[in-house]
Amino acid sequence: MTQVYVTTEELSNLIKYDCRTIRERLKDSVLFEGVHYIRPFGGRKILYDWEAIKRDMCKFSANAMGIPMANGGVSHG
Repeated sequence: MTQVYVTTEELSNLIKYDCRTIRERLKDSVLFEGVHYIRPFGGRKILYDWEAIKRDMCKFSANAMGIPMANGGVSHG
């Protein structure tokens, strides 16, 4: 599978969040370097891995309606 890297602006259009929200609230709290984004050649520019973000967005959505259990599982009612 090939990885699709997108800029902050492109990610903003894909997930319908403002660029500023991505940079200030999502980056390093739910989007992690090495998993969801990279800094090519050690520079300042950030490229996001769209496949990893899409995968993890769905994972969090599936658990959103559940009740967290002590053993780490989720009860769905």
